Amino acid sequence: MTDAAQLTADLIRCPSVTPEEGGALILLEKLLSEAGFECVRVDRGEVSNLFARWGAKGHARSFGFNGHTDVVPVGDEAAWTVAPFGAEIRDGVLYGRGATDMKSGVAAFAAAAVDFVRETPPDGAVILAITGDEEGDAIDGTTALLDYMEQAGERMSVCLVGEPTCPNTMGEMMKIGRRGSMSAWFTVTGVQGHSAYPHRARNPLPAMARLMDRLASHELDKGSEHFDASTLAVVTIDTGNPATNVIPAQCSGAVNIRFNDLHSGASLTEWLQAEADRVAEEFGVAIEMKVKVSGESFLTPPGPLSDLVASAVAAETGVTPELSTTGGTSDARFIKDHCPVVEFGLVGRTMHQVDECVPVEQIHQLKAIYGRILRDFFA
Repeated sequence: MTDAAQLTADLIRCPSVTPEEGGALILLEKLLSEAGFECVRVDRGEVSNLFARWGAKGHARSFGFNGHTDVVPVGDEAAWTVAPFGAEIRDGVLYGRGATDMKSGVAAFAAAAVDFVRETPPDGAVILAITGDEEGDAIDGTTALLDYMEQAGERMSVCLVGEPTCPNTMGEMMKIGRRGSMSAWFTVTGVQGHSAYPHRARNPLPAMARLMDRLASHELDKGSEHFDASTLAVVTIDTGNPATNVIPAQCSGAVNIRFNDLHSGASLTEWLQAEADRVAEEFGVAIEMKVKVSGESFLTPPGPLSDLVASAVAAETGVTPELSTTGGTSDARFIKDHCPVVEFGLVGRTMHQVDECVPVEQIHQLKAIYGRILRDFFA
């Protein structure tokens, strides 16, 4: 039997802060190759990725797992009570950067896959698509793996992303979709002048304040069948002006929008531009806008895949998971164009925090859930 907790600890000891590979994929490639998986390193740019398949290429029935071995920086290392990459166990809890997000998830599905194909070789294929670029810009990570799969004729019938999905209790939530995410940056340009003679200047600040207020006060929607209401947050307003007797010539600001399936990046961009144009005309200033859409909203409708995962979770934990679309973005936003995809993983309360940790028992429980999913899928 493959010890998922030991594998998690070994992965934590690999300092794989994005985009560093840190030895994590090398470790996994060795484990999977020895279990009969065909492994291919799919490196692009500065990013390392690993594709692994057991079974025939192009098989009509293939189950895929997706996850990442890269982690966020440790931050203030002096604030940690353990070595961030030491993988120390205290009172049954494993500590280290990536313990929750998401080396435990990768270890659990890798261990489950290895044991499954050794004990009950399926009539089908098991695919692991593991990236080193989820915590960064995600340009050369899962997208590179999907590009490789398309070129090589590889295909997943369905995919499970092993991200942490449970807010507080193991088994309580799985993701069947995600909100879209986009950011917009605005630059308002007026005319600099003396604050004692405002009529000789054209102040960009009131225009920016009006624009930000209009955007933040607008109700995008009230939610949809599977999604909460979309949200818009003003995240910064900057002038860089230290002088109180000077009206600045320019001001910048930015908003972030998390949107449901009632919108698209294009429709929201059109709305933002219309609001900016309206304010620019009202105040006699120029407003430039730049937009980045990180991902569109998507939904895998409740059905065979979500039923399969929920049944396995309930069998192993006694808890029936809620089908949710909450939270931020994940690499599932890329996979949804390839095949049906859902997400299930650990409790994520300590991810990205100082002293990130996971109870060892939860890692074993997660491996058992993934193993049951594989058995039920190929049954």
